[in-house]
Amino acid sequence: MINAEQYLPARVAAAKAGIDALGAGAVLISKPENVTYLSGIRSSNCYLILTPEEGYILTDFRYIEVAENNRAGLTPVQLEQGKSVFDVVGSMNIPVLAVEEEAITYGFFKELGSKHQGQICSASHLVEDLRIVKDEYEKECLRKAEEIGDLAFTHICGILKEGMTEKEIALELEFFMRKSGAEGLSFETIAVSGVRSSMPHGEPSDKRIEPGDFLTMDYGCKYRGYCSDMTRTVAIGKVSEEMKRIYDIVRRAQQTALEAVSPGKKASDIDRTARDIIKYEGYGKHFGHGTGHGVGLEIHEAPTANPTGNTVLKPGMAVTVEPGIYLPGKFGVRIEDLALVTETGYEVLSHSEKDLIII
Repeated sequence: MINAEQYLPARVAAAKAGIDALGAGAVLISKPENVTYLSGIRSSNCYLILTPEEGYILTDFRYIEVAENNRAGLTPVQLEQGKSVFDVVGSMNIPVLAVEEEAITYGFFKELGSKHQGQICSASHLVEDLRIVKDEYEKECLRKAEEIGDLAFTHICGILKEGMTEKEIALELEFFMRKSGAEGLSFETIAVSGVRSSMPHGEPSDKRIEPGDFLTMDYGCKYRGYCSDMTRTVAIGKVSEEMKRIYDIVRRAQQTALEAVSPGKKASDIDRTARDIIKYEGYGKHFGHGTGHGVGLEIHEAPTANPTGNTVLKPGMAVTVEPGIYLPGKFGVRIEDLALVTETGYEVLSHSEKDLIII
């Protein structure tokens, strides 16, 4: 396994290099995923202050030993009791400070303003713009997380039976992923069946699966902080001709859109490819969400593959491809893979069967 530490100094240097363009003298990094990306530290109370020349980790007694051993070249600063991040910032006399406005509360902003006497400006996705292209360590983590997801799908298909509840299915997926090396979940597991499968983000219920149901399972896990995301829809016992038809449309739309993933394409091109097929078949109004999104330290990050997604795909970006058709009162179908953009096309990280499975 590649070591993350070798990439940390370059990440920090890239973040520092972008500070001048913000019109700031320093940037305060408070978003946990951005702190982790730059420092390697996962903490409930950790901040970074970067200037073009220096970098500091601010944390409390619980994490100071980890901070002191960081390999990112950052200077640790312990927040003693009664000493806050606001006090530290206020003592640094920074004329213009950039903050991650989407990651802080109004209360945080007010408290910061009471201690910091200079101007405050936007960090303008400084770190997110770096995170969008994954390095080799991140790619390995994503592959491993998806591998665990594939193993979970094989496992669940082997034990699914009539009478199991959606909650039981979700719990079994989660427990298996934990046993297989996952640190936690990427998001709350979705397991919806029958008429409930028409809800794209329905919560697992006490409904029992029965013959004639579609069962949609959308789930993911975290490995070394990186998320997986995969959706499969399977049939229980039997399927109608309408169910077969809808499944085939979604299957074709998903595969065609997946094959459209390549450097130089806009994220919206991926969405359009899937959406055009579903519209042509007469189900455009039943596909109301975007075709995909980026995945990394967060389950939803750039790029966004929807009709307005203007990000141009580059090698190293990771994006889901997950079209669906949802017929209220009947059923729904969604199929999802996570793909890495490569120099010549794409690499699919999830490998579970996508032809219709009837259990």
